[in-house]
Amino acid sequence: MSSVAEDLLGTAKQEIETLWSYVPEGKHVKTGDIRKLSSRLFRSIPNKDLHFVFMLCEEFLEEHNWELGVIAFDWAFRMKKNYNGDTYCIFYNWLKKYVRGWGDCDDFCTHAFGELLRQDKSLFANVKEWTQDKDFWVRRASAVILIPAILHDDYESIDPFEISDRLMNDEDDLVLKGFGWMLKSLSQIDPSAVKEYLIRNHKVMPRVSYRYALEKFDTETKKRLMAL
Repeated sequence: MSSVAEDLLGTAKQEIETLWSYVPEGKHVKTGDIRKLSSRLFRSIPNKDLHFVFMLCEEFLEEHNWELGVIAFDWAFRMKKNYNGDTYCIFYNWLKKYVRGWGDCDDFCTHAFGELLRQDKSLFANVKEWTQDKDFWVRRASAVILIPAILHDDYESIDPFEISDRLMNDEDDLVLKGFGWMLKSLSQIDPSAVKEYLIRNHKVMPRVSYRYALEKFDTETKKRLMAL
């Protein structure tokens, strides 16, 4: 570990401990407070070279600590203007090695990894393969990673419905909720396409996914869809 990484990691741990000292019993440190800390620490990084910052991110991820993971993923997102051809392999390795639940998955995929896909839509071919991964968070990631591109209305050559079709029979509730959330996001951009998809698949679509997907529709449309 470099001296810079060691100093930043030590400072981060001290700051996190201080944040916890102000948290009432039974409560949790707020993600927003960790992001504010992340912003301050990022400004103190002396070398903003992509390779160096990603090295720091990995040192933080190696701690397998939620707060430090939030910081690592935040720093990775802040480097979005510098992503290159090697970034996918780095991010995919982080997904497989360090993401251990839906919270990590959603943070990483709706920010840094989702932004990478938005920049390089050819990566969608790789994402489709995630739907068959043995780990539920990777399968959930295959849907959640599409959300940034969808919400920016920048998903040409990405087919959200193909991911939904592939995850339709998944056995994990968090994966089903994940692709429902993705469809809910799409309903804000292309409501007619999502509505048609729900009508066409209402007999086979898991109800938890179905309910998530229709949340953003108007009251009357939701009533009609729920009645199917």
